[in-house]
Amino acid sequence: MTGTEVAGRVLWEPPADARETSRMGHYMSWLERERGLKFADYQALWQWSVTDLDAFWRSIWDYFDVMAQDEPTAVLADASMPGAVWFPGATLNYAEHVLRMPGRRDDDPIVLAYSQSREPITVTAGQLREQVRRVRSGLKARGIGRGDRVAAYAPNIPETYVLMLATASLGATFSSCAPEFGARSVIDRWSQIEPKLLVAVDGYRYGDKAISRRDEVAAIQDAIPSIEEVVTIGYLDGAAGNWSDLTGDDPLEFTRVPFAHPLYVLYSSGTTGLPKPIVHGHGGILLEHLKMLALHHDLGPGDRFFWFTTTGWMMWNFLVSGPAVGAAIVLFDGNPGYPDMSNLWDLVDEAGITYFGTSAPFLMACRKAGLTPGKQVFPLKGGGRGGRMELKAIGSTGAPLPPEGFDWVYAAVGKDLQLQSLSGGTDVCTGFVGSAPLLPVIEGVIACRCLGSKVEAYDPAGNSVIDELGELVITAPMPSMPVGFWNDPDGKRYREAYFDVFPGVWRHGDWITIDAAGRSVITGRSDATLNRGGVRLGTSEFYSVVEGLPEVLDSVVVHLEQGDDPNGELLLFVVLAEGVELDDVLRARLKGELRGSLSPRHVPDEIHQVRAVPRTLSAKKLEVPVKRILTGTPVESAAAKGALANPESLAAFEELARERAAHRR
Repeated sequence: MTGTEVAGRVLWEPPADARETSRMGHYMSWLERERGLKFADYQALWQWSVTDLDAFWRSIWDYFDVMAQDEPTAVLADASMPGAVWFPGATLNYAEHVLRMPGRRDDDPIVLAYSQSREPITVTAGQLREQVRRVRSGLKARGIGRGDRVAAYAPNIPETYVLMLATASLGATFSSCAPEFGARSVIDRWSQIEPKLLVAVDGYRYGDKAISRRDEVAAIQDAIPSIEEVVTIGYLDGAAGNWSDLTGDDPLEFTRVPFAHPLYVLYSSGTTGLPKPIVHGHGGILLEHLKMLALHHDLGPGDRFFWFTTTGWMMWNFLVSGPAVGAAIVLFDGNPGYPDMSNLWDLVDEAGITYFGTSAPFLMACRKAGLTPGKQVFPLKGGGRGGRMELKAIGSTGAPLPPEGFDWVYAAVGKDLQLQSLSGGTDVCTGFVGSAPLLPVIEGVIACRCLGSKVEAYDPAGNSVIDELGELVITAPMPSMPVGFWNDPDGKRYREAYFDVFPGVWRHGDWITIDAAGRSVITGRSDATLNRGGVRLGTSEFYSVVEGLPEVLDSVVVHLEQGDDPNGELLLFVVLAEGVELDDVLRARLKGELRGSLSPRHVPDEIHQVRAVPRTLSAKKLEVPVKRILTGTPVESAAAKGALANPESLAAFEELARERAAHRR
């Protein structure tokens, strides 16, 4: 692979007093005062954080005053990957730390929720604690306790957040799926973890469309026998449901659990098998989110933190840790482009958002639409503070943000804010490359490797390279790496997911170029996951629907990210049974099956008939080479033909790439 230099124009510089005013600067001063450690700049701080893991992560524990019933006997008792053992002996509870809400009074707003299904809701710090107390008591009365699983088929609304915190407070394990997912996708996830209780909405509104979910909930309940009860949130019909019955009068208490005790299960899919049930622990998530939200995002009691996400994406779990560092959080449920692309920018003023998190495709779509959010005052809808935007930062993730996206933010949104481009994953429930308040913003560039994240670029031989394109790897353990996968007792599935290519080193599945200063550019996925509009889906789930039709013998799907389109382009290729042709009737049937079983966002933009799907000698489909061919990579560079069972199958995709290129011209 050839290298791509990390370079670009400086678009923003930290203020002269950033070292004195930022939370990262305050942390560095604390290190000097309390630990006798003085660092000249961020790069020196990062180097220490990944070299002396014990000292760094203990400093995070102490700096944020983590509360433990039983203190740890060590920091990193075993540094092996996989299998690192963090803070053995410690007992704590994630929910207890979130509900501390440092710097917030009981009457301070802590959750501001906006929705296209109902009127805005504001929850104060005191109200949040009270709601968690009552729901926790209701869960306990239903026999939910340590180790039980509670599932939420619900959107980004206060009830889902309260349920997650109440579940965590009991030492039970939480899992959520966005209601956009069809029943099959949900069943594939939750049949693996066997939840005891399901909380679900009756439906939701997406833009001006009302969408019932009653049939899906019934199908989920029928398919998963472990579900003993369904509690319904009347979200589409306020008079429906029995959410208000999930209550009780026990005091708010917290079950202190071991550092690695399962907090929640997230899902990530590769190209084969069921979605991977990734187990995250109380302690690892707590420490990682304290570090990222306070030090990297510079969030605290004066902030209102927003990220556009669904409950099916790890950015929801990241967002809702905000109160742990004193930040209020802003929730939004609905179509971000309804009635037009200014909708979420309107929310910035309405809710008083200070940190606006979104995706690179959304920013590029706003650019294409000619929006200039920083040059106008949006009308109020819900009695917010109004006036001009008070943004201090914009976060961008989900796909690489190209240089023109950086330029648009500074031309159209504001010159004085920090644009933070970051990348991470469901697997670690955080960003491991991102930004820091002490670093400049460079056009098209991710500013740094995050503290405690030893990210490197590897060549195919497993050598660390600088200024060359390589596989993104993590060469030292992080506390928020998964506790493991659910029902994977020998860890085989976990090892195969991350450690098979480079033994003892985490391979993430991205192409990255890193320069000597730690700045980076990510140029795309090296494995295959579909992510449209915040709804992430593995290709194996897609194939299970498509190939469930008798006419379809085989298929391959690729998602082409496009800068000006928030959804990109989804292309489906099908191999049909003998004598069957791809006509409009079959196209409509395929789209209908995918819409109903998975998500409306995963209906293909184009469906093509091919003679064969490219496969390796071990019969694995080659989504990534197909994607690379369709985006202009020569066939000889996109795939090693010697490793293919049917190299002639690549010709059809090469021809389509030529046709598409000619059409664009």
